[in-house]
Order: sequence, then C-alpha cells, then structure tokens
Amino acid sequence: MSHDDGGEELSSELTLGARGEVPLEVGESDTAIAHASGDVPVLATPRLVALCEEATVLAIAGCFDPSLTSVGTHVEIDHLAASRVGESVTARAELVEVEGRRLNFEVAVVDAAGELVARSRIRRAVVDRTRFLG
Repeated sequence: MSHDDGGEELSSELTLGARGEVPLEVGESDTAIAHASGDVPVLATPRLVALCEEATVLAIAGCFDPSLTSVGTHVEIDHLAASRVGESVTARAELVEVEGRRLNFEVAVVDAAGELVARSRIRRAVVDRTRFLG
C-alpha cells in the first residue's frame, strides 16, 4: 500500500474487500431516549453510527503495525428504519477504497429478517498512534 511522508508502510494484509460484522440486540441504553437524540424507545442514530464504526474497526483489525491506528474522519448515514428494544441488527462493513492513508468503507445495517435498517459510508485515516496522541 502507499505511505505518507513518515515512510511507514501500511501492511499488505490491508486488502480491498476486508469485512467486519457486529451484531447488536437493541437495549434500553441504545435508544434515542438514552442518547438524548429523541423521545422514542428505538435504536438511536448516534448508537447506530457507533455500531457502524465498530464494524469498520473490526474489518481492519490486525492489518497494520501496532504503532499505527485508525481514526474516524467522516460519516454519512441514512437511517432508514426503526429498531425497537429487543430487536436485533447487524452492521456489516466492507473496505471499498484505499487512498494512501485514507480508508473508505461501505456499511449496511440489517435486521434479523435481512431488511436494510441503515446504510453508511465511513472514512477512517491511518495515523501514527504516538504522534496522534502527542
């Protein structure tokens, strides 16, 4: 893969099509009420964003040197259907583009019946852990 001015290469294990999948049974702590993003007991959009990001992180886990990490830099999301407490959803992320240190993902969130709950595009940037925290 390409590298930045720091000269550290991303691992060859980072490949297009890398996937991560994260299930969630919607609980009270996942609702719009709990996240102060609404007043109904359904899966909150902020919680949905976090679930999608979690799937992107899982998709690339172990794919580069431990001195590097990735951070979310951009999220686009269409929250298409409500999910009630007790219902199950699964976020499925796929790495669709690598532009230097920028990683672009497409994420689909489906319910137990396979119906689309949300779709998202997420960009993550690969950064040097020490420099980022410094």
